[in-house]
Amino acid sequence: MQRRERTRHLIELGGLVQKAGLVDLADDDRATIYGALLELVGRARNDDADDTLALWKRRGKRAFDAEADDKETAVMPRDADEAGTTNSATGRVL
Repeated sequence: MQRRERTRHLIELGGLVQKAGLVDLADDDRATIYGALLELVGRARNDDADDTLALWKRRGKRAFDAEADDKETAVMPRDADEAGTTNSATGRVL
């Protein structure tokens, strides 16, 4: 992997840690975040590793899908009132 690609990959992984809420939960303490990630790896390496990884994958996909649905709803409101672009005094679309 080239340096630029590796850097982008690492930034994206860090974004996932942030998006999952781990940074806020751990009060941005790197030792706590690292320990939490090590705990997850330990759990995933036990006897039912395939089940654990499958569960995590399903949860992640559902979260990504929900986020995509939220973005679509925010970008494409059904009418002007939902977008908040109607002047309440005149009723005209701004």
